[in-house]
Amino acid sequence: MPEHNLETLLEEAVHVANDYPAVANGVDNSLHEYLRYAVLRLLEGDADQPSPTVDVTVGYGRDGAMADNWQSMVSWWSEMPVQEDCTRFRVFYPDDVAHIPRAVGDVMSALGAWCVWSGDAVDVGAYDHRGRREVHYCWPLGHPVEDRLDERLERDAQAVAPDGGCAGDVRAREAVSDQAQTGGLEARTQRALDEEMAVSLLAKGGQYEVRSASRSIYDVDIIAETCTCPDYQQRHPDGGCKHLRRVDYEIKHGRVPRPDGRLPETRR
Repeated sequence: MPEHNLETLLEEAVHVANDYPAVANGVDNSLHEYLRYAVLRLLEGDADQPSPTVDVTVGYGRDGAMADNWQSMVSWWSEMPVQEDCTRFRVFYPDDVAHIPRAVGDVMSALGAWCVWSGDAVDVGAYDHRGRREVHYCWPLGHPVEDRLDERLERDAQAVAPDGGCAGDVRAREAVSDQAQTGGLEARTQRALDEEMAVSLLAKGGQYEVRSASRSIYDVDIIAETCTCPDYQQRHPDGGCKHLRRVDYEIKHGRVPRPDGRLPETRR
């Protein structure tokens, strides 16, 4: 694997922010999200870097949300109490590799994350675990590396686009264009788009979290087409509840990561 440091991490996060801004739609901290994706792209080989020499798979999520889903099944949190305001990265690598791959340590060190657990990969979540080991790192919201990224993005924002506008103007026009494409939708789907909701990928494999305007939080499995909301649990409406429909729309329009965790196609 190539050597990674803070500069390469920030460069990749800037690339994500500029070319894939939709991945941060609906999240409270866009800088944190861009950096999480920079980690994934660097270690999984999606970045403009030499291909990894070790097969690494990265999963991540909010530590509290992962604990809610899996705490009764695994012993990870016996090592350290749940860190509500932290991302937990699960990094997988082949079990015939004697030590944690150097690039993993380099990226996590540059990010400011710290190792909290390692061992044989455990079959929970939608990650590649067979014949692999995994190592976990925690990284807090509001870490100073986010400020470094913010400074880089602020400098980039001073650049004027060729047509005399700014990059933000382009994204604003795209948002208007998206709104224009919603005409003629089925009534329940239209309501799903009109309501204020925040959608984010909870775990690879199609598990999304939807936060409603009422501050309710629901888990949507877009592959199994299930939702934890009362409407779905009690009535199973044809075509899915409004949360399923909203997640489906956000995925198809490149506003959130795809179920496999990959970034949407760059919108030009």
